[in-house]
This record gives sequence, structure tokens and C-alpha cells, in this order.
Amino acid sequence: MLARVLFVVLFFLKVAPNDEVTISWNDSKKLTWQDFRGPVEKYSDAVAVTASGITFSFSVQESNSKIVSFNAKAHAHFYPEKSWYLKDKGDDHILAHEQLHFDITELHVRKLRYEISKLKISQNIKIKLRNLHEQANVDLAKMQNVYDTQSNNSINKEKQLVWSQFVNAELDKYKAFRSK
Repeated sequence: MLARVLFVVLFFLKVAPNDEVTISWNDSKKLTWQDFRGPVEKYSDAVAVTASGITFSFSVQESNSKIVSFNAKAHAHFYPEKSWYLKDKGDDHILAHEQLHFDITELHVRKLRYEISKLKISQNIKIKLRNLHEQANVDLAKMQNVYDTQSNNSINKEKQLVWSQFVNAELDKYKAFRSK
């Protein structure tokens, strides 16, 4: 019953067209096995793989060669064509494990939005925004790995429950910055 996660990190300085199919994180929409449409990795020992990541963009407005304002957007996305599961082994418990990977992505989007909300306009705002985004991805990857390690990729049901409670409490803590 091994599961693992694939991190997809996208960064756009300007919003660019992207033909890739995505599912945006939403409080009322939980993943189903039908969302996992990617090809199964033949030599993997995983039962399921969740591909999710943070998409990020920002823009700045200048006046007289000085930055006077900025706008930043961050979203948690799930990538159905890169996510997969073994149909004969995927069950509700493993699906909940995979959903929590996506929820962890949303948690880091919320934390990123929170950090952005604290920024003051400055001439080095672009650097600050890029650094916040990079740190969010580092923190996301670390938490995803610790989650899989401690839950033993969903096998340790007690740790799985602890992680579920922790992530839900953290999501609630940053609910003012949730995806809409």
C-alpha cells in the first residue's frame, strides 16, 4: 500500500497560456479516483501518485521607473494526467492519503498568500516575491516527504490520522487565505 507524491512546480512571471488539464483546490471538491488519469508507472512500487503543485504569478506597476504597486496570485493545482493509481489496489484509505497530499499543497499556498500579504511595496519586491515562492516550494516538498515518511506512505493508519488532523487544523488557521 505504498503511495508517493510527485511535486509539480510552476512559476510564471506573467500569466502564460497553459493547455495542461488541472483541478484547482476547493473546499467542497475532494479528489476521486476518476481524477487520476495518468499512465501507471510500470516499475513503481506505489499504489498511487498525486501530482500537485503551486502555480504562482505576479505583476508590478511602475510609474516614473519606480515600482508603485504589485499583484500576486498563487493557486494549488492537481494534475490529473500526471496522477495515477492501481485500480485493483486503490481504496478509500489510499485516496484519503492522496487527498491529504493535495491539501498540503493548498496549505502552502495559503501560507504563501499570508507572507505576500505582509509585504510592503519596495523597489526589490520582485526579488522578495520570487524568494517567497521558492521558499514555499521548499517547505512544501519537505512537508510532503515528512508526511509520507511518518505515515509510511499511508500504511501507518495512526500517523495518517495524526497528519490529517494536523493539516486540517493548519488549513483552518490560514482560512482567511484559502482558495476560492
